Amino acid sequence: MQRLRGSVYLKDGALSAQQLSTDGLHQTPEDDHSWHLLMLDDNGDVDKCAWWLLHDDAVSFDRLRVRHCPLAAQPAWRNTLIGAVESEIAEARKHGMGYSELGGWAVAEQSRGSSEGLVLALAVYSLGRLLGGARGITTATVRHCSSTILRRLGGSALAFNDRPIPSYYDARYKCEMELLRFDSRQPNAKYNHLIDVLKNKLTQTLVIASSRSALPAAASQLAARPAFGFAVA
Repeated sequence: MQRLRGSVYLKDGALSAQQLSTDGLHQTPEDDHSWHLLMLDDNGDVDKCAWWLLHDDAVSFDRLRVRHCPLAAQPAWRNTLIGAVESEIAEARKHGMGYSELGGWAVAEQSRGSSEGLVLALAVYSLGRLLGGARGITTATVRHCSSTILRRLGGSALAFNDRPIPSYYDARYKCEMELLRFDSRQPNAKYNHLIDVLKNKLTQTLVIASSRSALPAAASQLAARPAFGFAVA
């Protein structure tokens, strides 16, 4: 997974070789604490991936990855961004849902434009529903129309006091980015059936973790189902 991200981001010009490990891996602090949705090609190699980080109920803006967003460093937008995110967290708490951050999106070049990329994005909604519902945020690149695709699936722009959060240039990844909100209960209605199908398939999908105790409580409940595969790495 980290090798796929490294090769994709390097080829896209989003990262330099110096930002990867010596063997080409793209490693982030979120990797050890997130769910990872992986899809394999016909050879059994990972060719699509995303990570999904579920936070505890007490999370606040200053503990989120989005606090590093360039807009948070701009006086004209910082308070609006914080207000938008904190209002999303409050809504999640109000409805007894978790608050999540999504990232690590990568699709191998030969798989772009296929329906499987769409399946990966919809599987995020499915996983959110399996874990009791989730509201969250993701950074989406304008490159390769990624943000446009996520909007079509149900993502929408953050806003606070009727002031939309604008797109921004991220110098670290050398591209235009958007911050999009999502709610696992509210995708584009045309995809609801497929999301439910994927939800059922996920209960029969192998989960790999360093130990069973490393799984969140909701994940442990899923792993206890007879059809839910579990392996210790």
